[in-house]
Amino acid sequence: MELRPVPGRLNTNSADTLTSQTSDPPLQELRPMPGRLDTDSPDTLTTPTSEHLSTDSNLNIVWWDGDNDPEHPYNWPVWRTRLNCTLVSCASFVAPLATTLFAPGVPQLMREFHSDSEELTTFVVSIYNLGMAFGPLLIAPLSEVYGRVKIYHVCNVGFVAFVIGCALAPNLQSLIALRFLSGVFGACFSANGGGSIADMVPQERRAGAMAAFTLGPLLGPIAGPIAGGFITSAKGWRWNFWLVAIVGTFLSLVMALTLKESFHPVILEAKAARLRKSTGNPLLRSKLDSGLTFKHNLRRSLVRPVKILVYSPVVTLISLYIAVTFGYLNLMFTSFTEIFENYYGFTPDQVGLAYLGLGVGSLVGVALFRLTSDRYLAKKAADANAAGDNSNVPNGGMKPEYRLTNLPIGSLLVPIGLFIYGWTTQYHIHWMVPIVATGLISCGNILTITPLQMYLIDAFHVHAASALAASIVLRSIVGAALPLAGLRMYSALGIGWGNSLLGFISLLFLPLTFVFLRYGEYLRKRFEIKTL
Repeated sequence: MELRPVPGRLNTNSADTLTSQTSDPPLQELRPMPGRLDTDSPDTLTTPTSEHLSTDSNLNIVWWDGDNDPEHPYNWPVWRTRLNCTLVSCASFVAPLATTLFAPGVPQLMREFHSDSEELTTFVVSIYNLGMAFGPLLIAPLSEVYGRVKIYHVCNVGFVAFVIGCALAPNLQSLIALRFLSGVFGACFSANGGGSIADMVPQERRAGAMAAFTLGPLLGPIAGPIAGGFITSAKGWRWNFWLVAIVGTFLSLVMALTLKESFHPVILEAKAARLRKSTGNPLLRSKLDSGLTFKHNLRRSLVRPVKILVYSPVVTLISLYIAVTFGYLNLMFTSFTEIFENYYGFTPDQVGLAYLGLGVGSLVGVALFRLTSDRYLAKKAADANAAGDNSNVPNGGMKPEYRLTNLPIGSLLVPIGLFIYGWTTQYHIHWMVPIVATGLISCGNILTITPLQMYLIDAFHVHAASALAASIVLRSIVGAALPLAGLRMYSALGIGWGNSLLGFISLLFLPLTFVFLRYGEYLRKRFEIKTL
């Protein structure tokens, strides 16, 4: 049966909230589900318990068939979970790849379109990020109404179509407009990918999958100029877009054939629809169905990312921190060509290789996060249970704040890398030194952004996509604006003091690291949003 839009989440004051579990008579007895989540947030899924079963007498509620229900994404075969996670991660690489792939070809296209404006030269690259800022405001909420898969397929078609339009653009104005629209649709996987991973992977095993997903948006813009330089030299700037369109089309076809819906409310709604048809009982409904009208639910969903960003100071501060850190990377993407050509005499092909420092640093950051995050989370959970601290409360030891252990390291590596990169370049120290410094920056970037994104996912779970969308909006706006001002800053201050200024700004965020670690739980509960 065709999936209907899923109505909004239940009111937490009702008997049918997410924390009370029921069983329909034809279904087997519920048992505790794996991967329990922190119940401090009203929007998190919880484990069914015997207490829940005994207190809920509504026999028309449809829920999971016990802890081994094959429909629950946590219980999918390993190959399916890995396939879905891999496809989402690959897509999160391809869309950001389009940000910078054609950057080495910008001088060529500006000559073709008879323009010598420095502002337009930068804007034609960064306009894509503005599209990625607006896209999540629509895409993430819609995925919480219609499910992940339908939104992925629609956005894949839109992304490929507008990238092809970029390849065929007859003038600079149309290219800028098409770049913006391709960014809107390309934001889909950055906005929803983290939510998909939260759907499929239990909290205690989520770090590895999330690290791989985070790598895409960071490595995509790094790999872009490396490949783009050679493609531009061999085939011209338009082929940079054709390559993205070809890869995007292939990935879209694979996803159309293999991707499976993972959003829990959509799966349960489909199950309820099947049972209504097979039993003839029209009263059966999903436990996550509050009975809202489609119009009401859609309106609530569309304002959710803005509501989270405005009313949760923790999310606001996290989003601002991510935006500044990510903006530094975007500034490097747009300034590497000029800096390494002017200071070290690199050719366009050699400039592409200068991005390898960022790539290696990102891989090191991912490895460190993957090795430490889940282990620390499991240790804290075990310590809490051993001490009897919240041992009878679902997920008593797995607090979102435990994801932030790597944050102080990342917060220090970014400014240190900026200082070294700026002054060694200013004094023409061997080119290997500033490239290693960019590796420190990208490693710090991973160890800053990934823990903060994991925090948002663990804290908001069901609405993880909307929480991530809130952070992506600021991230993309800063990512688009900073490169426009960055080159002027370097011209006015020099590369040494310019990067030092960025380093000092980064240091201003360092105290936030310890605020999140020490007071994050208090702030999260104090400013809890009751109705999402």
